[in-house]
Amino acid sequence: MRSWIAMAAVGLALLSIGRSAWERLTANQDAPASSLVMSAQAFGKSLDTAGKQKAMLPYSDKERVNWQFVPLPTRKGLPMMDMSAEQQDAARQLLKVAVSQIGFEKATKIMSLENVLRKLEGAQSHERRNPLKYYFTIYGTPGASEHWGMSIEGHHLSLNFVMQGDKIVDSTPQFFATNPAELKDNYGEGFEKGLRVLREEETLAFDLLATLKDEQRQAAMLPGETPKEIRAPSEAQPPQTPAAGVTAASLAAAQKEVLRKLLSAYTEKMRPEVAQSRWQLIDKAGFDKIAFAWSGADRPGVGHYYRIQGPTFLVEFINVQNDAAGNPANHIHCVWRDMEGDFDLPIRS
Repeated sequence: MRSWIAMAAVGLALLSIGRSAWERLTANQDAPASSLVMSAQAFGKSLDTAGKQKAMLPYSDKERVNWQFVPLPTRKGLPMMDMSAEQQDAARQLLKVAVSQIGFEKATKIMSLENVLRKLEGAQSHERRNPLKYYFTIYGTPGASEHWGMSIEGHHLSLNFVMQGDKIVDSTPQFFATNPAELKDNYGEGFEKGLRVLREEETLAFDLLATLKDEQRQAAMLPGETPKEIRAPSEAQPPQTPAAGVTAASLAAAQKEVLRKLLSAYTEKMRPEVAQSRWQLIDKAGFDKIAFAWSGADRPGVGHYYRIQGPTFLVEFINVQNDAAGNPANHIHCVWRDMEGDFDLPIRS
């Protein structure tokens, strides 16, 4: 049985010699980013015929709207574990230009957390937990005047994009998750005790909840038991139920600012122009129409869930599962969805 150090080396080396995965993943981060079209074309050109058959699908393919975030034996696209070092570099560059620097760092940390799960779960999870088991798919033909799409997906990560040339016209569902949500021990450089990849998404929500006065909190609390999962996981469109909770219109200015910061923890994972577009839609539809809803405990370590919904978007966050070491409520799932239609598709009535 391989030691933890050996397994980490395999995953973090990303099939390179003399450089760690994190060095390779973050190399030249400050260099000017290529365009999405150029990066997608470069990725496609790096593939052989067999790779293209897996990674390059028609835009109309039904797999385009099939998104999953659970560990699976296989899924759509070409996994990094089946790529050469050159192809992996092209795939990483594509991820890097698709999201913001913050989004890139969080996504690659989530990928590398598979090594921590290997350590916690033992040798039986070696195949299931693999930091290279992340799949890249291009839909259609990337081009300056083409309508095309792509997805980057694996355990605890599902990023989905629709482009018109170099312009991102939709970037949902946007799913990030972490297990453990907070590292309770040291697991090597970059994965020290206390690391929380999705810290802001959780702590800012607790901060907002703590500011609510009795009447506001009563309005925010969802009826019934705390959910066990986000709603409509893997479905092509978000749930269309009316917004619930306390509205931004009933919040004080300082409370609204915390809510804005919380939403920014989600929008800042995307490229600046995508984040700006989301905020323009939010403000045009009316920030005061946003509702914040809560269920479960008001402290870490006990199951909790929140929902933020406006006319144009839906955020869901849940932390109710134990982590791989058995620590309660230390396993986060969170998603940003487009209430006007994920995958650049109209909502079905």
